[in-house]
Amino acid sequence: MLISLIFVTFIVVLLAGRATQLQKNTSNPALAEPNPGIAPWNQYPNGQIPASKKPSTAANPPKSLFKTTAAFTNYRPRYEIAWADPSNYGQRYTKDVNGIALNNLPIIVLHETSNSAQSAINFFQTPHTEENVQASYHAMIKLDGTVIYTVPPGKRAFGAANSVFDSANGSESVKTNPNLPPSVNNFAYHVSLETPLDGWTDTEPIHSGYTDAQYYSLAWLIAQSDVPDDRITTHRLVDRSGTRIDPRSFDAQKFLNLLHKYRQVSGVNKVN
Repeated sequence: MLISLIFVTFIVVLLAGRATQLQKNTSNPALAEPNPGIAPWNQYPNGQIPASKKPSTAANPPKSLFKTTAAFTNYRPRYEIAWADPSNYGQRYTKDVNGIALNNLPIIVLHETSNSAQSAINFFQTPHTEENVQASYHAMIKLDGTVIYTVPPGKRAFGAANSVFDSANGSESVKTNPNLPPSVNNFAYHVSLETPLDGWTDTEPIHSGYTDAQYYSLAWLIAQSDVPDDRITTHRLVDRSGTRIDPRSFDAQKFLNLLHKYRQVSGVNKVN
């Protein structure tokens, strides 16, 4: 009887330890974000960068620009959570270094990893004290279509250093650090595709391209936002360092076709 009791106690302790370890691996209390794998992220205070959707308590809740479709509902990619070290992301600012209020509408910037997704995760989870080394994306999409969440949408990921977004309103960029060039990071959501094996050298302008699963998951992820097509861009287009050419071999039309399959303009926003 005593031996049985000891054995049962050991099993309980072991299971509790496994549960604690799982929680440590998949959550970061400092981030305090709802599970991004099941919550859409088209709601964010003041209509800024998409965050996990929360019920609105306002008398007149904001209307979404887009609505997701049945095709969106029927597609559910796998997801992983691999939070970046806090040194590799920051807060979103309401004023720039000169104290000027910021009101940029959100953009989405598409990237590709330099090699494997796991390599990028390892880098993001390593503390970096030097500001010019710190880097992160909000999410990555593996070759098999798995979505990896690394920085919550409400935070500022360090995805594009010296960068400017050319919009219909002019050139948009924000200087938040007096020691670094201005960038789009303060109003950008950064998503990166895992590069194929033949793209692990960044000296070639093209590679074999991305998998169908990656395009489906990318469109599914972005369909949850209210960011319009003309504010979805690439690292190549916003870069001002002259060194970034990602995402290489990206089929923009294929992506947009899928995006339009997963989301449509809401009826209240259609122009007659």
